[in-house]
Amino acid sequence: MKQRIILPLCLLILALARPAVAADAAVPPRQTAWVMHFDGDWKNASGLPEKAMLIGLQGLANRTAPQLYIVHAPDFPWEITGPLADFYRRKHGVEFTELKTADAALQQFAGCAKGYVVWDTAVMPTMNVAYTIAGLEDAIIVTPALIPLAEKHGLKKIDDLRGRYDGMTDTQIYAEAKGRYWARCNHDMIMLMGGHAGDMRIPGIADWGVRQRMFFHDLSGNPAHSDEVALAMQFYGEMNPGAFVFGWHSYAKDTEEQHTTLTSTFGLRMDGLQSLPNHSFNCQFTFTQGFKFANQHHVDRDAKLVPEKKVYMAFVQSDGIGLGVWTKPGRGRLQLAWGAIPSWLEFAPAALEYFQESATPADYFIGGLSGPSYMYPNHIPADRFDGLMKEAVRQMEILDERVFEILDNSAADGNVGNADLTKETVDRYYAAFPNVIGFINGYGPARTRDLRNGVPMVSYDYYIDPRRPREEVAADLDELIALNTTRPYFCLVHVRESNDVNSLVDVLKQLHGPVEVVPVDTFIKLAAGNKTYTTRYQLPTDPKTFEGFRKEK
Repeated sequence: MKQRIILPLCLLILALARPAVAADAAVPPRQTAWVMHFDGDWKNASGLPEKAMLIGLQGLANRTAPQLYIVHAPDFPWEITGPLADFYRRKHGVEFTELKTADAALQQFAGCAKGYVVWDTAVMPTMNVAYTIAGLEDAIIVTPALIPLAEKHGLKKIDDLRGRYDGMTDTQIYAEAKGRYWARCNHDMIMLMGGHAGDMRIPGIADWGVRQRMFFHDLSGNPAHSDEVALAMQFYGEMNPGAFVFGWHSYAKDTEEQHTTLTSTFGLRMDGLQSLPNHSFNCQFTFTQGFKFANQHHVDRDAKLVPEKKVYMAFVQSDGIGLGVWTKPGRGRLQLAWGAIPSWLEFAPAALEYFQESATPADYFIGGLSGPSYMYPNHIPADRFDGLMKEAVRQMEILDERVFEILDNSAADGNVGNADLTKETVDRYYAAFPNVIGFINGYGPARTRDLRNGVPMVSYDYYIDPRRPREEVAADLDELIALNTTRPYFCLVHVRESNDVNSLVDVLKQLHGPVEVVPVDTFIKLAAGNKTYTTRYQLPTDPKTFEGFRKEK
């Protein structure tokens, strides 16, 4: 009897929660949704099983309407979940009702599921296999301890993975799962559910993978793991052109650079992280009526600036605008450029509207990273490049952006290594982006620079690690200024996402000698006004891998 009651209730909720057309744009239509508040416990032996179940349930509940939203702990990587919920209340009329327990969540939404799949915390890849099944079969994923809770709410077992994969390698597990499920999965999107390993996981983006019926895996891109790489290549080679790889690489297997090189080789678009929350909810809201992006430009597109003989400095944060310091005190005290996440135009447009609405006059948005999502351009197939960049141009036009950022760290590791672009790659960017005022290149320091028809390409000279003491950062910048004696000197600085803005202001106060900090679009125009830098690209003799770079050093 209980199951028969829950199912119609879920359908009724879906009908009530669908967005309506507002008669008055100033009064958003009322929408009903539910919210849960998560703590920061993601350990396998404690908080993970319940959270993994609820995030999968969220993907099912949000299949046809935005019903379930999760606000994460203050120290969660994506710290905007609370402010974004407030944005939905104010601008979209969402009225949230809190669900305080997993029992309450299942009471509300069990009717959106057809059953459950059991996974084994002793064989962690079974969580990913279970999520794959959950998307295909409309199931929640549970550990054995959660079976009674699922059955309490009328859910029946769809599959039990215990014992099926015991003693198998990750390659064998995912190869077996590929034979069972891949043909039915979404080939426009795949879920790389990596990130933390060992005693914890943070599958924050699993709701999105379940909603979109993706295949979940955490195969390595490390050449040392040749069997896993070969299987990953099978998946990526069978995806549709321009497809997305959501999630993130496994911290225990490979590096960001290795896996992004692999995905870029197939022309695929990387969208991280594995912890990115609420995509199944965010994707269902468009811009509010009448909203249009209006970036806070500081110079006209055709302006010609004449720099003085001094040091110009600009700061850029490009590690994901929802990470780091956007909600922390101090933003607005320093001219800072932010790399907006362009794919959110398709998957989370309301979140992008939130960022523009909350921007200060000191915040400026730029395009990238390298394409319509995160890619390494030196490795994008030539027959895929132009199509991908047309999409990036379209995104920039909507976001009112004029500066484009590029990164190829295939021969680097984090902020160390060779992040330069080949001349062929630079040629392609200049041809593909005729309306930008300039390009930025690198992550850590790089050496690719150019100036063509008044459009410069400038690489970073410095990277600010948040763990480096501020007095040492100031000393490093002072040394750069002393070494680069020609004036004007254009010093472009990359700011890691968790740097505190107030501390960056303190660094500037410690610098010796006159330094003018300018917005990045002004910086680009000044760099076009007096080319005191040398045109340079990646040389054929440069190391092509990070290992090669280390040996050369």
